[in-house]
Amino acid sequence: MLRLTDGVWENWSGSVRARPTHVHYPETEATLRDVVERADDTLRVAGAGHSFPPVARSAETFVSLQRYTGLDDVDAETGRVTVRAGTPLSALTDALADHGLMLENMGDIDAQTVAGALSTGTHGTGTDFGVMPTQAAAMRLVTADGDVLNLETDDDRFPLAQVSLGTLGVVSTVTLDVVPDYRLRERTFPADVEAVLADLEAYRECRNFEFWWFPHTDTALVKTLDETDAEGAPGRIDGLEERLENLVWEACCRAGTRARPLAPALNRAVAATFSDSERVGPARDVFPTTRAVRFNETEYGVPRDDAVAAFRDLRSVVESHDVMFPVEFRDVAGDDIPLSPATGRDSTFIAVHAYHRREWETLVREAEAVFDRYDGRPHWGKHHTKTAAEFAGLYPEFETFREARRDLDPEGLFLNEHLRDVFGA
Repeated sequence: MLRLTDGVWENWSGSVRARPTHVHYPETEATLRDVVERADDTLRVAGAGHSFPPVARSAETFVSLQRYTGLDDVDAETGRVTVRAGTPLSALTDALADHGLMLENMGDIDAQTVAGALSTGTHGTGTDFGVMPTQAAAMRLVTADGDVLNLETDDDRFPLAQVSLGTLGVVSTVTLDVVPDYRLRERTFPADVEAVLADLEAYRECRNFEFWWFPHTDTALVKTLDETDAEGAPGRIDGLEERLENLVWEACCRAGTRARPLAPALNRAVAATFSDSERVGPARDVFPTTRAVRFNETEYGVPRDDAVAAFRDLRSVVESHDVMFPVEFRDVAGDDIPLSPATGRDSTFIAVHAYHRREWETLVREAEAVFDRYDGRPHWGKHHTKTAAEFAGLYPEFETFREARRDLDPEGLFLNEHLRDVFGA
């Protein structure tokens, strides 16, 4: 949901602000087309604000699709649904449940809008699962001249639109491939991080697997998900525990920020409290977790075979900054989407976080220096310092995308300063 305070928009982490001169809340595709056609300056769509860099920022025209939500069509037999772009993932999975359906995979945050999650290449984890845009089967875009472009898999432009950062047009609807609803068993437990790295292939046999390493410790918090027929559902106690954990974590992060020398000891104390836990429930309830403590983040995808080496190289960099937030490690299957960070290779995404009240820019640059040694590609919705010249060397079809962007938006209506740097426009 778009939040303006005294006319100022701020993203979730507080790293980006904008004071747009025009804000629009279209409720239909026709109204959306009219807004785009009339715009004569930078137009960006603001979703849930979960992108950390200024992808959505505009000092001119802001569009919120928070009133353009819901399912347009459901075909349970073919396993395809069409959803309006402003629909939050949480609302989408609830609506799918009414039809006995579910997304094949998703991440652990469900606040993002459908369009935002796809446009930035958002991902979950699992060796057999790609970024969320791989679940898209068709898409309608409102282009810079107000026309509607209906893209399906047989159109050469469709894979370009699957991950586009909103630079080819405003996403109106997305048709998704979905699956019958399913249930998951989540297991979370502490383990020695080097033991986890040594046994990665066994962990990767799980449907979904990830771990968080807590700096200044040798502890990893491991999470695995597997499908199950067991009964049960996350209850009120689970929600209370999550809220309590967030309150305690906020207090620790504040203390570690005020007195940085305390950060290592605080993290060791936190890691010592970890214990085994398990819960079972519908996938839509098990995937998401509550993230109430704000942070800034950079995340890079590296070739899966290089993941362990990259992670080990990163440890000393993270600890040199007295970082308390854990480093996250997730697998993603390769794909053929031109701007997907996993294009052409099975990847592991490694994420570095910093509490939102702390300086994060230096940490990002030093982490990037590690990722660069392994041809890492940044998540488009996470902090990075890359420019068009560097992206051209990381993405084999980068120039193909740039040509398509110029054809569809020759005047650069959908480009802000950040995106002009990204695409060299």
